[in-house]
Amino acid sequence: MKIKFVVLFIILFIVSLGIWGYFVWKRSDSQAGQANYYEVSNALGASDTTGFKKAKTIRTFHFPKDNGPHPAYKNEWWYYTGNLTTKDGRPFGYQFTLFRIGLKPGRNHSKSDWATHQFYMAHLALTDVKNDKFFAFQQFSRHALGLAGAQSSPFHIWLENWQVKGDTERIPKMHLTAKENDISLNLYLNSEKPPVLEGNHGLSQKGSKSGNASYYYSLTRLKTKGDVHVNGNSFKVSGLSWMDREWGTNMLEKDQSGWDWFSVQLNNGWDLMYYQLRKKNGQPDTTSCGKLVKPDGSSIILPYGSVTLKVLGHWKSSATKTVYPSGWNLKVPSKGINLKIKPYIDNQELKVSVKYWEGAVKVSGQMNKKTVNGNGYVELTGYGNNSGKTGF
Repeated sequence: MKIKFVVLFIILFIVSLGIWGYFVWKRSDSQAGQANYYEVSNALGASDTTGFKKAKTIRTFHFPKDNGPHPAYKNEWWYYTGNLTTKDGRPFGYQFTLFRIGLKPGRNHSKSDWATHQFYMAHLALTDVKNDKFFAFQQFSRHALGLAGAQSSPFHIWLENWQVKGDTERIPKMHLTAKENDISLNLYLNSEKPPVLEGNHGLSQKGSKSGNASYYYSLTRLKTKGDVHVNGNSFKVSGLSWMDREWGTNMLEKDQSGWDWFSVQLNNGWDLMYYQLRKKNGQPDTTSCGKLVKPDGSSIILPYGSVTLKVLGHWKSSATKTVYPSGWNLKVPSKGINLKIKPYIDNQELKVSVKYWEGAVKVSGQMNKKTVNGNGYVELTGYGNNSGKTGF
């Protein structure tokens, strides 16, 4: 579901340091390790949302306009993940995410070129499966002086030299480029399916209260090709990517601690998204939800109770001591779906201003008594809580 809440943590982090007025701040290579991270449940209840719109009712989506920013809402993200392989089958996973954070509602009327009501953050990650290596980075910048921003037509989202460009079409063909240290992506993405409106016609409820929701759509099958560069070596790659788009103002409620999010792309042309929100007592929340996407792009909602999720194992981070689930059995009994989901490598933990696990996974199992396999991505948040001092 990509409630990519992490933007809120960054606001707290920047304000607490008293440096958000600077035009840019960058943290490279998250694997260097940080002593302090920020907690999802506290941050989502702490920020002032006065004056921002909230996602309360079903709306009509307009493309290409909705590919661009929605500054009336506090938070927004463009979220890309993908599984790519070389011609000889060497696998890579990647994540590229751009977050927009509204610092203040309304238009900026200052004459200063430095003034802005918007702040941007980006995450970049690469999974090198063969070498059992994971690389992750983050950047920040204010929406001023052309340093960061987003627009709908032609499509363009960027933070300095990390960017995605596209044409003026309803669903643009996209070119993703990002480089940090000796890791870089140069990828071309073209959607094979129309946008999928998640939740209730694009209104994705995350809590029981009105407005604790987002507007949410996905491009579930982006044909991808290009180049991956890692540690002095370049590789021609191809495969499939997934893009999530959300914007809203309020998300988690006080009794919620985090979620497990799954995106799956099967070799029979079907795609599946499911997020299980977790309460602080460890039980799944009834607002957990998903979508099953047919090869023709039409979709079937997967409401709470229609999906069963069983954890098959665990992995403990040596850096943060956090224990994450690692391996799952996901079933949709009414659709004859029984899948085993396994991380390509265990350590795909991002240790940036927020700590979470997001990584490439391989999928195998059955659908309607036929063998299927595929790839996907999983995101895990809210694990390893220690009073907000060392993690979620």
